[in-house]
Amino acid sequence: MIRHPGFSSEPWALRETELDIDQLAQTESLFALSNGHIGLRGNLDEGEPSGLPGTYLAGFYERSPLPYAEAAYGNPEAGESVVNVTNGKLIRLLVEDEPFDVRYGVLRSHERVLDLRAGVLRRAVRWTSPTGREITVSSTRMVSFTQRAVALVEYIVEPVDGEFPVVVQSELVANESLPVASKDPRAAAALAEPLVAEMHDANGLRAILVHSTRASELRMAAAMEHLVEGPDGVACHTEAFPDHARLEVTADLAPGKPLRILKLIAYGWSAQRSGPALRDQVSAAAAAAAHTGWDGLLRDQRAYLDHFWEHADVELDGDPELQQALRFGLFHTLQAGARGERRAIAAKGLTGPGYDGHTFWDTEMFVLPVLTYTVPHAAADALRWRLETIDLARERARTLGLRGATFPWRTIHGEECSSYWPAGTAAFHINADIASAVARYQAAADDPEFEATVGTELLVETARLWRSLGHHDSAGAFRIDGVTGPDEYSAVADNNIYTNLMAQRNLEAAAAAVQRHPERAAELGVDDEEAASWRDAAAGMLIVYDESLGVHPQSEGFTRHQRWNFDEGAADQYPLLLHFPYFDLYRKQVVKQPDLVLALQWCGDAFSAEEKARNFAYYEQMTVRDSSLSACTEAIIAAEVGHLELAYDYFAEAALMDLDDLEHNTRDGIHIASVAGTWITAVAGFGGMRDFGGRLSFRPRLPVALSHMRFRVQFRGRSLVVEVDSRHARYQLGEGEALEIVHYDEPVTVSDEQVELAIPGIRSQPPPRQPPGREPVRRRTLQTSDRS
Repeated sequence: MIRHPGFSSEPWALRETELDIDQLAQTESLFALSNGHIGLRGNLDEGEPSGLPGTYLAGFYERSPLPYAEAAYGNPEAGESVVNVTNGKLIRLLVEDEPFDVRYGVLRSHERVLDLRAGVLRRAVRWTSPTGREITVSSTRMVSFTQRAVALVEYIVEPVDGEFPVVVQSELVANESLPVASKDPRAAAALAEPLVAEMHDANGLRAILVHSTRASELRMAAAMEHLVEGPDGVACHTEAFPDHARLEVTADLAPGKPLRILKLIAYGWSAQRSGPALRDQVSAAAAAAAHTGWDGLLRDQRAYLDHFWEHADVELDGDPELQQALRFGLFHTLQAGARGERRAIAAKGLTGPGYDGHTFWDTEMFVLPVLTYTVPHAAADALRWRLETIDLARERARTLGLRGATFPWRTIHGEECSSYWPAGTAAFHINADIASAVARYQAAADDPEFEATVGTELLVETARLWRSLGHHDSAGAFRIDGVTGPDEYSAVADNNIYTNLMAQRNLEAAAAAVQRHPERAAELGVDDEEAASWRDAAAGMLIVYDESLGVHPQSEGFTRHQRWNFDEGAADQYPLLLHFPYFDLYRKQVVKQPDLVLALQWCGDAFSAEEKARNFAYYEQMTVRDSSLSACTEAIIAAEVGHLELAYDYFAEAALMDLDDLEHNTRDGIHIASVAGTWITAVAGFGGMRDFGGRLSFRPRLPVALSHMRFRVQFRGRSLVVEVDSRHARYQLGEGEALEIVHYDEPVTVSDEQVELAIPGIRSQPPPRQPPGREPVRRRTLQTSDRS
């Protein structure tokens, strides 16, 4: 995508200088705006042409039955799908009687710019109608970070020469027609007319629509308010119908006498509030935005983002394209969770309907680490949402005959929505992933109130799950059998190492939490005996090892499975899940995405340096990266074990996942975990940051192409600034009291005075092999080719 001639590399913007209609669906995802509560896909203002219309509200969904060929006890009964809610982005234009449509007439210029510092999407068009009338159209679109219920569009039209009439139609439209869903199981289920009209109203320059869903019984409202400026004689008329509201503005325009319309859009939804209450809520939100005004909202947006970039930016020297991609990824990660405020962060954020709008375990393991160290309150809110769903998780555990809480593998509201239990219900590691996110946040944020009211309960209920799911064998080892790890090409295995190590830490963290908070422990019914059982299980956790190969099996017996025969495959057979049955994948040594290698990242203190190097080399040759979650993890461990150029290649793959549409499904939305993983790759891969035991340590090292990197980490009320070049690392506190960190196993106290330390040399070694056809694109070769 970004190699399209219409795109350029810029440090603080994504700019498209020519419109490619065949790529509209992809660019609609790239140019999507969100604040974690409202999401607007980057559709053209006029609505047509479009690839995939989309307007979303976090947590707003419809429920439908899950089909099964055969019934079975414990199967989830209903699925949940994100709803394309009332579209408030639409602004249609007629020049004389010709609709402005880029497919007709002559499109003389077309530019769109996603401004990562201002937080707006700008569009500038010069178009000649089929009747020869030439106009310019400029629009600026924003979803406010500071007024979470509000989105805005400034729309300006002006003739280039001549005088003629125009009509602008600003609309609210519910139940838009959507294209037929893809057969790809990663795509979303299409919902036909999911919204039931309840109320509609038009008054002055304002209109409101209120709708509800049939099965989930949720109610939402959308309001639009306008400010209209133009030459004398401008006429306005507003009307509303059950699924449609329109402000129609008529004006006679001339060069130098433009028509400007400011459109304020407000959204709200609830499972409990009445239609009139929601109507009044969005009306008030629109009024508050009008009071602040366009200029005030722009200033507030810029101030919000200035603060974010001051605390979160990563600066790279040596690769302008990856610098742009890294900031693009950080911006979309912020958009996914900044103002979610106790709602799930979906795998696609609010940029598209992929995966039906569900949240998965990658929120806790890829997105929340970034938010924890850049926007801590957003990470805390996401975990508070998990706690608010804990009664559903307890109910699911009881259904499965377990204690504690069993959180869903995929969901919007909190119920398990996966109808394929080997990759859904059996993926119990989601519970330890949540506990890991809790422990990381508590260590980084130093938030006693959160720990007492949120963290302890999540740790306790997930620890109870592991104690009831696993058992001590006759030798005293604690086993967790019949579970599925992160690798979705293996299922229902015994003693998956990632699962066991993460469960071990979950059990230890829970035991420590109840010791710190005895009163809360008593409220949760935890006694000394139960806490001791968690410590015993953690101490006895079985971590299998293959002595003959000198590596850790991904799960017990994995290294004895038959190896996948890559020689018989073809390059066009990836992803394998679309060309081979799961039965065949499950019984062979082939890995969809890092599993054991993910354990090397998040539980790295459980492995020696030599074990990490051997394990990485072994699994690299069978990991096909059929998941967008793969590249960032492989980059981090490649960097740690000394394969810096390979790490650089994987870094580029993660960073360009959506900008280059590498998975061919960017149309369905941004891969939020992958773009978040770009930050993790920079900071944990090339910055070498680890947070084992709640203590920050660094082993930085850069690939040859990058001459310098600078990043900040927010930790316990401090802002730690880290700078790295080829020979030295420099540490300094931008805010807060002195902090002790570790640099290459050496404790270092950092204050507001910069500390410079040497980076040890590295011994070169041959890179490991990948499966045929799955080698990453060589970044340095590509850069050389681009420069020639």
